[in-house]
Amino acid sequence: MKVGFFDSGVGGLCILNAFRKLCPDVETEYIADSKNCPYGNKPAEEIIRLSEANVKRLLKRGCEMIVVACNTATAAAIDSLRAKYPQVPFVGLEPAIKPAALRSKTGVVGVLATAGTFHGRLYNETKAKFAKNVTVLAVQADEFVTEVEKARVPGSIAVDSRRLQSAAVEKMVRRRIEPLLKAEADKIVLGCTHFPHLKPIIEKVCAGRAEVIDPSDAVARQAKRVLEGLK
Repeated sequence: MKVGFFDSGVGGLCILNAFRKLCPDVETEYIADSKNCPYGNKPAEEIIRLSEANVKRLLKRGCEMIVVACNTATAAAIDSLRAKYPQVPFVGLEPAIKPAALRSKTGVVGVLATAGTFHGRLYNETKAKFAKNVTVLAVQADEFVTEVEKARVPGSIAVDSRRLQSAAVEKMVRRRIEPLLKAEADKIVLGCTHFPHLKPIIEKVCAGRAEVIDPSDAVARQAKRVLEGLK
């Protein structure tokens, strides 16, 4: 069975790579919709339209299961996609608020995401269910998406990580992370698939003061479970 992945750009590669490590023999297909990146500042109706177009392309390429490797697209479109394609198993994303809230010792958790994710049903339902006893600080960081897309290797879907280690990038990251650290957040959730590409420099800025939670591996494990259930 071929598994398809799509994102608004190269962000979802972190999910794809994690999945490939778990399921090296499974054929995969990836769509980076960089032409329409970012999704985070678009209205829900447009995100749904773009997501449906990506799904159609993946189905034409023979994919029988699809991972919506984009937090914003999951928030806006996954319910619509499941209703329109009931025969297709979909795996989506949501910010890892639950593990962050359960493991926080200070009672303060930071979430980095885009506007589209914060406005979505999944984020708000997860927050309401699992973060009743912690303070969740939501930080919109759409500029992180733009910076990661700038590091894309021309003519490919790879990311040149060296371009994300500059002083300018570190300054950009500090502007978002330092207020969370000052507020005593001890867990920082990466709520956008582009953000794990910046994890090394985010961890540098945190300097051990907060744990950076990347949900990529958890999503890959869920995709593997769904795939195994189809066999």
